[in-house]
Amino acid sequence: MLFKHILRNLKNNRCSKTTLRFYRNEQVRVRFAPSPTGYLHLGGLRTALYNYLYAKKYDGVFILRIEDTDQSRTIPGAAETLKDDLTWAGIHINEGPWQGGHFRPYVQSERLDLYKDHINILLNNGTAYHCFCTERRLQLLRKEALKAQQIPRYDNKCRNLTQDEVKSRIARGDKYCIRFKISDTEESFNDLIYGKISYNISLNEGDPIIIKTDGYPTYHFANVVDDHLMNITHVFRGVEWQISTTKHLMMYRAFGWNAPNFGHLPLLLNADGTKLSKRQGDIKISFYRDNYIFPLALINYITHSGGGFQKDQEQNVKPKCHTIDELCHQFDVSRINSHSGKLMSDMLLEFNNLELKRQFEDEDSRKKLVPIVRDLLHKTYSDRVDLLQTSDDYIIKILQWSLTRTHKLSDLFTKNLEFIWFQPSSVNIEKNITKALVVLKIQLANEEDLNKDKISVILKRVSKENNLKYSSFMKDLRLILSGLKEGPSVAEMMDILGKEDSIRRISLCLNKYESVK
Repeated sequence: MLFKHILRNLKNNRCSKTTLRFYRNEQVRVRFAPSPTGYLHLGGLRTALYNYLYAKKYDGVFILRIEDTDQSRTIPGAAETLKDDLTWAGIHINEGPWQGGHFRPYVQSERLDLYKDHINILLNNGTAYHCFCTERRLQLLRKEALKAQQIPRYDNKCRNLTQDEVKSRIARGDKYCIRFKISDTEESFNDLIYGKISYNISLNEGDPIIIKTDGYPTYHFANVVDDHLMNITHVFRGVEWQISTTKHLMMYRAFGWNAPNFGHLPLLLNADGTKLSKRQGDIKISFYRDNYIFPLALINYITHSGGGFQKDQEQNVKPKCHTIDELCHQFDVSRINSHSGKLMSDMLLEFNNLELKRQFEDEDSRKKLVPIVRDLLHKTYSDRVDLLQTSDDYIIKILQWSLTRTHKLSDLFTKNLEFIWFQPSSVNIEKNITKALVVLKIQLANEEDLNKDKISVILKRVSKENNLKYSSFMKDLRLILSGLKEGPSVAEMMDILGKEDSIRRISLCLNKYESVK
């Protein structure tokens, strides 16, 4: 399967003969390498997911690597939260800070000695150099460029310093960083998603910093070194990194290494075409967890935008919430769209409902839903726990009823559905309906296998026989059963509650009437 996939991509000019050789000899190894500077968002989850599916499809390895070289922006605990979010989403990490592996450590701040060793290679072969330019000088260069309406970039001033000059300045304690010499020629590579990409990076920037003054590597240097040392075969990352890829390829060449294969994922957009923003509360993975969205629903929501799957080619087929294994089987890099994909927010709740139905149909999954609902009950109605109906059978009955009426488990705990969990306060009733309530109790008790349709027939009959206006009688009954003026139909309410509970609630109301008349 894998070999056929490569042959197809060769025909489409999406991978090279070098790639084919790589596949024959190497196990697929991919990585997700977030910075612990904040929360995992939808774009990051999509990147992790596509890497994971690719590794899973070809019996490869999925690696989590924490890129924390920007210590000033690192947030304590963020890496652990990222890991927990991936686990919640069903993405299994083969190697990483908590899983271990042959290429540890998997946290960049713990790999500084490796970067020092490798920067010496570039310094010795002349592809990197010490730069002593001060921040003030760099700011002046930027101001002058902007004033001249040019792109600000470093002028490579320190590139031609002699070895003696470098040694002298280091000896006297001058601060320095290390820069990489980029070429002024156009570089090309075959993007697994976009095809052939060509770019001359020197037109827009000078020699980039690869080791900062604090001794920490920049992203560009560290990720090249780590991807090589960890035997990464494929890099799938956001399209914003596509422009930097030619720079990374120069570094691979400077080391004398073969580069991995690169594929850049297009942007995810809001439904209105605007960019996702970290200021949006609803792009955090924790937002969906806290709002009782199922992991598979969120995964399908993401894969619904941007292509990459056989399901995306199917026409007039009802949406389905696919499992990870199903998505893995369908996943094909050549199907990924090269244009930005829009997230259709209405589809998220539809996928969540489909996943609720799928879990309910599976006996083992259905049993796992029960304690989740019970915990939600106790959390929502902590002050009325002793009044709640929480038996397994009743919760399962409510779940079954909810399959066509709700999108999330939390929908079961809205104000207008409180009646399904506990008896509302008794209401005062008029004398003219007491006889009808007594008759209704008897007819309900005598009926076997009650359902919504049978209940509806009984309600109409009792209303007519007792000369009651049907709409008024239903209004009173709704208050008696639920304490609500609006909500589901009375027949539906009674069907949800069941015969015994419906009769009990009517009886409590009649008893109150008798006690106060």
